[in-house]
Amino acid sequence: MSVAVLLLLGLGLLEAEGRRNRCYFNRTQENCVCYNLSEETSGSIIQCLAATTVEFRGGDPEKYIDFPIRDLDSSTIETLGSLIVQKIIIGDVLVPEILLARVLRFFSYTHVQELAFDNCIFQGTGDWSNMDGQSLPIRSLSFHNVTSAPLTGQEQVISSLSRWLESLEELAVTGSRVTSVPCAIGRVFRALRSLDLAQNSLGDGSLTPTFCQGAFPQLQVLSLQHNNLRSYHSVCEGVELLPELRHLDLSHNNLVEDPSSCQWPASLQHFNLSNTGLDEVPTPLPPNLQVLDMSHNRLHAVDISQSSLKKLFLNQNLLQAVPSIRNCPMLDTLHLDNNSITELPRDELKLLGRLQDVAVADNPFSCSCSGASGLQALAAAGHLGQGWPEDYRCHSPAEYRGWPVAQVPVSVPRCDYAAVVAPICVALALLGLGGA
Repeated sequence: MSVAVLLLLGLGLLEAEGRRNRCYFNRTQENCVCYNLSEETSGSIIQCLAATTVEFRGGDPEKYIDFPIRDLDSSTIETLGSLIVQKIIIGDVLVPEILLARVLRFFSYTHVQELAFDNCIFQGTGDWSNMDGQSLPIRSLSFHNVTSAPLTGQEQVISSLSRWLESLEELAVTGSRVTSVPCAIGRVFRALRSLDLAQNSLGDGSLTPTFCQGAFPQLQVLSLQHNNLRSYHSVCEGVELLPELRHLDLSHNNLVEDPSSCQWPASLQHFNLSNTGLDEVPTPLPPNLQVLDMSHNRLHAVDISQSSLKKLFLNQNLLQAVPSIRNCPMLDTLHLDNNSITELPRDELKLLGRLQDVAVADNPFSCSCSGASGLQALAAAGHLGQGWPEDYRCHSPAEYRGWPVAQVPVSVPRCDYAAVVAPICVALALLGLGGA
């Protein structure tokens, strides 16, 4: 039996004939998708051998639970080693763990670096003892919208897979109703750099046990968006034992700022608090923060003093004035799109002029002389980013309502009366002295 059929049988992807059962390449010829292959028609998978990504969709694996899977001979191992497939996606299928446990070890003969399960149900329990001490080339593992037994009680399975999991670098478990991750499991992932737990059911009380002492010691990127997190303080306490954390995403959680003396990890540099319902900037912020995203909130005013901050995103809030950036000397990017800002104050223009990227599109600008001239000056110096000039329009005065800000005349005679009148007065005075 061919290697392709063996892998398909082991992963439970074979299906009875009568449905679509062929493999198709995408336009770039890099991704090959196979639908409901049967043993009789599995030959079409041969065309996928030139792909770097192979995707299997659909199947009925239960009929193959008792199918014998023998050890691979040397020629089969050589064939697996010659494949260029780097990523395998398995979707829309019920996966008996007993089959998965039998076949997963065969990946050690391949160059597959990424394995993803999408919209799958894991059924039953498997004998993972054959994986004890086994290493795999897979460095990225993801599960999206999967149903399986709770992680609690899976310590024995994790122990059998520990040789592989301790070298895993990326893990994503999203949209799968996860409520917590046992501390003992987190301690197995010793090399993990990125953990995505978005769209789950994590609450404030689940973070401290999950990120306990010794768990995920190398973790740098943590995504917790779209969960049930509420307390800013509890989140801070929950992640304070992650010594290498650099990027934290808490977006799309309904957070409340509560009194906190917690210290965020000193390594934390990127902080996403967008879409969290906050009406003020919470404290404390991470001490060495470089990027702060607080877009899509309810902020009326912002006062930030952060010497390390480089990028600040405040678009889609309720700001009526440009926040002062005097205490952010390293800042190079400021986004203020979709707020209620009417003009850029003269004393802030010089500070904004030192930035590389300023975005203030879709605000109700007052196109008085000072309002229009400030924006035009920033644009002329190349500081206004995406959106200029089409998304910068006047809201007032009535004579310029709807005008592009770029087209508002800001000539000296019109806008600076004193600059015109003063020289005339000086000249008249000199003439008067001369005549005398």
